[in-house]
Amino acid sequence: MNSLKEGDIIPEFSLRDQNGNIFDIKSVLGRKNIVIYFYPKDSSPGCTRQACNFRDHSDAFDEAGAVVIGISGQSVESHKVFADKYNLVYPLLSDTGNKVRKMFGVPSSFFGLIPGRVTYVANKQGKIISVYNSQTKIDNHIDEAFKVALMLKKDGTGQKPPL
Repeated sequence: MNSLKEGDIIPEFSLRDQNGNIFDIKSVLGRKNIVIYFYPKDSSPGCTRQACNFRDHSDAFDEAGAVVIGISGQSVESHKVFADKYNLVYPLLSDTGNKVRKMFGVPSSFFGLIPGRVTYVANKQGKIISVYNSQTKIDNHIDEAFKVALMLKKDGTGQKPPL
């Protein structure tokens, strides 16, 4: 399984959100920068912290011109309970069978027992500008994604500044 990396184009996909509606990535391509985070499981402590962090910063991501999308393998019903309980205001997409996770090449961790936690930030054209992969540094997913979203809003090129 090849993982998508910086410079790759995100694949086209459509999945059901927490309300049972079809979310097609083409609906945001060309209009918004995109933050897609893959997480292991609804309502687990780390995933709840991550989801609530994205929720708490949703206005800032909106102002930066980015849409946030969470994806995991749980059902629409599980996502609905999770989203309602924590007032999550962005799409949570149900990837039962992990089709989209496999398209992105999101690795598993802990000997393949736990689905990986990876955040991708792509520009409006779908070009991946940043990939952040950490199962345990949960807060860094939001920090890194926001830095890149701000940079994309500022210069619009999708190029990381030189070190």
